[in-house]
Amino acid sequence: MHSEAAGNANTDTPALIILSGLSGSGKSTALQALEDQGYFCIDNLPVQLIPALLEQQKIQPQEYPRLAVGLDARSRRTAELASTLDTLRQSGQHPRLLFLTASDSTLVQRYKATRREHPLADAEGLSAAIGRERRLLAAISEYASDIVDTSLMNVHELRLHIIELIGMRPGSPRLLLQSFAYTHGLPADLDIVFDARCLPNPHWQPGLRELTGRDQPVAEFLQQSAAGKAFVADILQWLLRWLPDYCHSTRSQITIGFGCTGGRHRSVYAAEALAAALAEHAMHYSSGLRVRHRDLG
Repeated sequence: MHSEAAGNANTDTPALIILSGLSGSGKSTALQALEDQGYFCIDNLPVQLIPALLEQQKIQPQEYPRLAVGLDARSRRTAELASTLDTLRQSGQHPRLLFLTASDSTLVQRYKATRREHPLADAEGLSAAIGRERRLLAAISEYASDIVDTSLMNVHELRLHIIELIGMRPGSPRLLLQSFAYTHGLPADLDIVFDARCLPNPHWQPGLRELTGRDQPVAEFLQQSAAGKAFVADILQWLLRWLPDYCHSTRSQITIGFGCTGGRHRSVYAAEALAAALAEHAMHYSSGLRVRHRDLG
């Protein structure tokens, strides 16, 4: 089960999406893309439970404004989908059914790459399991609003295609600005790194060693230096130029690292200064902006 309120609100997007398709066609990736756009996602829900889920949505519309349900061959009762859809439509519900597929050769290649077992695999082998699943899901594909062939898509292209298919735009990613000390190693999750060791070191200034980059005297010391001013200004311009391009990659978060020797002064100052500048000059990033100081204290 997946749940996270995120992404862009859009009243034109469907309130209920039923996502189905062949195992290995990218359903997990598609569900994650919907989750990042604010959908409450449930994978492998039995068909007969969908009406009960929608009743819960009526009772708590603010908690479940948009729902996405994953259906696959594991439910073994996919033939009931037709009657369930008819019941929903008669009650005024109009779910959108997305069906993901791929060629047999692509599915075989993907299973070999991941070394996972097909949910219908048995002694007959992978190819036979894929064929059996196609026949089992044929009834669902006939009711699909959209059939998406993912054979030539990578995961990033599929995420973007799903977002555009439901009428939404990729949102601004959440930004995490993180300071760190090179002496303790680079954080493993950084997407972009800036080295602040070129700046004057407050560690060697009387009265500043015990302070941090969050303290005003340290910030003033670095702001008064030409290097300190240029460092922040140049990185700000780079981020304002390139962050919009990162949005098109459908990333949900970008982690930007600032490193210095001890992780207390220069890197902390840079992260705090850039956070303040981004909030001022790029308001559409400020709602998802966080600052973390890994080695401070």
